[in-house]
Amino acid sequence: MNALVSRTIFTNISSSSSVKIFAIPLKTYRAMALNSQGLPLKTLSLLFVFLLLRSSIACASEPQLILGVEDKQVMEDQVREQQCKEACDFNSPQRVSEDIIPHILNLYGSCATAHDFKIYAPNATFEDPLMRAHGVKQIKSAFYSIPKVFSESKIVEYNIKENVISPSQREILIDNKQHYKFMGKGIDMISLIKLYVEGGKVVRHEDWWDKKPLWNRDTVKVPLVGRIMEITRRGSMLTTHTFMRFGKDPTPAGGNSASS
Repeated sequence: MNALVSRTIFTNISSSSSVKIFAIPLKTYRAMALNSQGLPLKTLSLLFVFLLLRSSIACASEPQLILGVEDKQVMEDQVREQQCKEACDFNSPQRVSEDIIPHILNLYGSCATAHDFKIYAPNATFEDPLMRAHGVKQIKSAFYSIPKVFSESKIVEYNIKENVISPSQREILIDNKQHYKFMGKGIDMISLIKLYVEGGKVVRHEDWWDKKPLWNRDTVKVPLVGRIMEITRRGSMLTTHTFMRFGKDPTPAGGNSASS
């Protein structure tokens, strides 16, 4: 009993995982017993050990509690930062139209070069009420023919709406006003240009004059009439394509001709 009381060992594992051993000599308890109004030595010993145990637990748990709060705060800051980043990415998506619109303005402005037609996929189509082009070379013929007919052409006003169909597909709607000059007379026309983009390339380009759908077998009441309109546009395109030397790029000023 004296050996048990003379040395009480308490092991405390702190936040740093180091082990501390507290040794209480017997004379300490005897001194406490003499000054504790006659309490039994065994009771006093148990009371002292209880107080020491509670103090040790409090000291060991406090750093852990503070560390837990700090970890939680760090995690909350990281989550908040990620949410802000995702919100910025969502509110500022990459607009495909920003790369395409300058080239479209050149096409309608009678100042197109071979570089402007790189926005089209190899098998892209273009269609307006007069022509129906298949492939980049025919699209070139359609736009290279504009300055042959009009002394002036350009898009003077436009508004853009870009719809995301999928991560690689876009629909670009250009509500615009076009200006042409034919034999000295100005002609203004309202139009809706519809561009269907896949993988950053235009696969279909439609120009709805007066914002009216193009006539074809699917948009008119009599399919035969729509079919005749399609054939007429194809014939007009082939004639223009031949006249424009099958999409041959114009000769740069002071240089040699370059074909596509």
